[in-house]
Order: sequence, then structure tokens, then C-alpha cells
Amino acid sequence: MEPAVAFGLVIRGLRQKAGLSQEQLGFEAELRRTYVSILELGQQQPSLTTIIKLARALKLTASELLRLVEEELVAPGAAKGE
Repeated sequence: MEPAVAFGLVIRGLRQKAGLSQEQLGFEAELRRTYVSILELGQQQPSLTTIIKLARALKLTASELLRLVEEELVAPGAAKGE
């Protein structure tokens, strides 16, 4: 699995768990809803600034967010794209 895809899966899961729409998360993170969608689909890699903005909007630290992404990358089946 590519890191951008893992990042997108984590962001989507956290957003849904928080009960936020893409638009709401985008507003909280000062990002456009379309950009949140692109990130969730793994079509683009976020900048450090974007990672920090998203983490804050999701009430996490950037390191906590990246730890979750790393866990997603090493999860069973992640290498096969499952």
C-alpha cells in the first residue's frame, strides 16, 4: 500500500469516527472539501502543514496521526492492498 493511500484511509476513518463531513473537516482544518476528498482517495500526498492542520482539526498531534498511518501501512494485508 502506498503511504498516500494509507493516509487517506486513516483520515477518512478518523473523520467518520468524529462524525464530520468532508466539508466540516475542511472548514476546521482550513482546507477545501475537494482537497480533503483527494487526500482521502490517496490521490495526493499532504504537505507537513496540511498534516498539522488535519491533526489539529481531528484533535490529535501530528505525531499521533502519523503513527496511525504507519500502523495502517504495516497492518496485515496492507502490502497486498486489502
